[in-house]
This record gives sequence, C-alpha cells and structure tokens, in this order.
Amino acid sequence: MDRKVKLEIRNISKIFGKNPLKVISLLDKGYSKDEIFEETKQTIGLNNVSFEVYEGETFVIMGLSGSGKSTLLRCINRLIDPTTGSILIDGQDIASMDAEALRKIRRSKLGMVFQNFALLPHRTVLDNVAYGLEIQGVKKEERYAKAGIAIETVGLKGHQQSKITQLSGGMKQRVGLARALANDPDILLMDEAFSALDPLIRSEMQDELLSLEDAMQKTIIFVSHDLDEALKLGDRIALMKDGEVVQIGTPEEILTNPADSYVSKFVAGVDRSKVLTAEAVMWRPEPLVSINSGPRVAVQLMKEHGISSIFVVEGKNRLLKGILMIDDAVDALKSKKSFESLIRDVPSVPPEMPLNEIIPLIAGSEYPLPVVNESGKLKGIIVRGTVLGALAMSEDTGDTSDLETEATGAEVKNTAEIESPERISGENTVESGNAPESPVSGEADGELKGKAPPEIKVNRDLENKDLENKDLENKETGSVDKELEVNAC
Repeated sequence: MDRKVKLEIRNISKIFGKNPLKVISLLDKGYSKDEIFEETKQTIGLNNVSFEVYEGETFVIMGLSGSGKSTLLRCINRLIDPTTGSILIDGQDIASMDAEALRKIRRSKLGMVFQNFALLPHRTVLDNVAYGLEIQGVKKEERYAKAGIAIETVGLKGHQQSKITQLSGGMKQRVGLARALANDPDILLMDEAFSALDPLIRSEMQDELLSLEDAMQKTIIFVSHDLDEALKLGDRIALMKDGEVVQIGTPEEILTNPADSYVSKFVAGVDRSKVLTAEAVMWRPEPLVSINSGPRVAVQLMKEHGISSIFVVEGKNRLLKGILMIDDAVDALKSKKSFESLIRDVPSVPPEMPLNEIIPLIAGSEYPLPVVNESGKLKGIIVRGTVLGALAMSEDTGDTSDLETEATGAEVKNTAEIESPERISGENTVESGNAPESPVSGEADGELKGKAPPEIKVNRDLENKDLENKDLENKETGSVDKELEVNAC
C-alpha cells in the first residue's frame, strides 16, 4: 500500500552570505564547503538536500553541531528562507508563497517546539498554551477549551493556572508541546526539544511523545544530535554532515548498513539489542507440519531434519497452532491419540519486538521462539544462535552468517521454498551440507525468503523408539544448545 507523502524537500540549499549565487556555482563545480569559505567567506548551511516525509511518520534529522539540521528544520516553516529549492506540504510549495499565504500555512498545518521552551513567563500555563490561538483571533472560550484539551493530553491537568516560573524543566517542555498541539497542526517541528532536560526527564518525554504519536498520528520532524534518541523515536532517520544528507533509512538500516565511515563512527557503540527486532534475526520456519497431516507425517519430517520438535500450522496462511514434540508424536502413533491434543502452546513474539526483550524469552525457552504477526501467521522462528550472531555482527559488513553458524555449531540444511502447509506435509526435499544464503528479511505473496534455521536440539531417545534414524547419533548439537543457553543469559 502506497503511503501519502506529507512533506517533500526538493534540492534545498541555503547559503549564508552576500553573494549566494556565486557559492551555488562553485558547488556545481565540485568545490568543498571549506574551499568555498576560504574563497568567498560565505557559509554553506544546506547543500542540495532532498527527501520525503510520509503522513504520520516520525522523521528524525540528526548530525553533529554545524551539520545543518536546525537550519533545515527552520527552512521547512521558512523561519529561514532557503536560497534555492522547493518545500512542498500537501503538494503546495511554501518556498514560493507570499507572506499572507505562508502565515495561513503556519497557522493551520505547522506547529513548532523549541529547545529553549520560548514561553512567556508572565503568563499562566493556560494562557501560554492558548497564545497561538489568541493571535489568530479565536474567541477566549473556544481557545481555552482547546488549550485545556492540549494541557490534559501532555499530562499537565490541574496546572492550568500555574505560573511558568513555578514549573520544572520537563513541565515547561510539556507546556511548549501543548502550545504546538493546541493549533492541531498536521506537522509538528521539534528542534532538539528534549536536549536541555535531565536524562531521566528526557527519557520520560520521549516516551510521552511516542504515546502521543500513537494516539494522534501526527507527522513529526524531530531534530536531535543524540543517536539513542533518534533510534528510539524515529521511523526513519536522516543523518547530516556539512549541510548534506549522508544517509536516510530506518534505525535498523542505519545501524546495520552504514553508508560510509562517517555513519559507522556515529553508530559505533550503540546497543544493538535496543534497535534490532525479531524480524531482523528470524529464520525461515521449516520444516512445518499442517494440523491436517497427522502425527505420522510429523514424525517423518522430524526424522528427515534431525530435530525433536516441529511447529504446527493451519491453512495456507500458516496460522500457528503450537509445537509438537517427537515423544508425543511417537506415543500418539501407538495410542491413537488425537493429533490436536498433542500440540503444546508456545510463547510467540511480534516481528517488531526488540532483541533486548526477546533475549530473556529465548534464554529460558526449550524451543525456538516463533515470530507471529497480528493475524496469527507464523513469519519466522528465532534460535539462540541467531540472537548471539546479530549482537556480535560486524559493523563493517553486516554479515552474520558465519557468526550464526559458529554460534550454533550445527549443520545447516536448505530446503525447497515453502508454498503452503499442505506442500510441507509431503513434498519437502532435503539437501545436506548447503551453506545458508541469508536471514529472513520479509516475504512477498506468501513466500518466505532466506535460510532454514540451524538444528540446535536433537532428542537422544529416538533410537529407542524404533525410528531407525541412526544418523542422529552422529550429531552433537545437544551440548551446543546448553552452551548457547548459558551464553544468552
């Protein structure tokens, strides 16, 4: 489904100096920022910046001091006029608007939260929040009603008549946020809004902003120099250097696939477990068995793949029903128990869950951890080795395959693409000794991409159950599973 573009920046440049057109011509010739300053004594604030922001997205602009991030934010509402380029909001180019048209856009579609609060100390909280509505000519009763709703939204109910001087830093920033929300803008511009706050209060405000975004679905452009803050808040991040955008991507893309050495240095030392998600480390869930196939097919699949448990799914959409153990399946063949009664419930995680929340679950689990979407569809599985491999991944290459194989110590088998649970029950083929191709990254038209999981658990009692699977005796993965469990803890 195509997402609606709310804001589009097209080839924006900003030159601070008396002869900006000369600087633009030098930029076109390939001169660097330092070379241009040496020759012209003019400063490049922005150089040919382009990107799109989608409706309802939190888009973080980050970089070091002097990278141009705050200049870019102020160009969006034309507190700073760009030298060249276009700024489109809902398809309207505000860079070419006259003062009256721009004023209307600012009042109806843009709200801004400043780093230094920018509050009026002689006014109450209520009057500060209602100030934007007041200068628009909104009647007192109406603006106070809207301001009251905004104050309650940011968690300051009961402080309407408090003076600004009586508030803490976090409360002042909440007032600034409420003032921006009172106008009900489509786009919220936030210029390092939390950087002046203490770490604990800053974290609380970040959580508050995430909650507000979930509830109100505003488009937010957030400027920050704090990478952890950007990774926490941003749906996507634009990383800037010397007035140019170096890379745009999701937090995971920025972390795992840095565009150059500058980005690599930026992300060095970041706690990957807070950024990487279940979807990033899950493997293709095979083999699977259909709930309609019965225990005999399940036993055969487990024999072929050298495993002691198998996930049970229903229908072509692979709805997860649970997990089946080899012991239970063999007993069912002897006792004629119903297949459904043998299926055990197993905890599952959503694709977006971060690894730091998954690690305690996988460390204490006897089985691989299934990844299930909102409709109950099995999208992948997570084993301990993939988690360890992802956390130890090389920052330069982003390649985890060697680490994952080493961590599990198990032979990896690739099989045919899974088209449906019915196909699983009778037409799977096994090719031993093949190297894994790539982790699961998604799916298209119901097909799972990537590689099968390593075999990390083998039941040693199979040989006593007349399954004639002698090759299992040669696998030593049971001990590996114990080692991984200790390491994961």
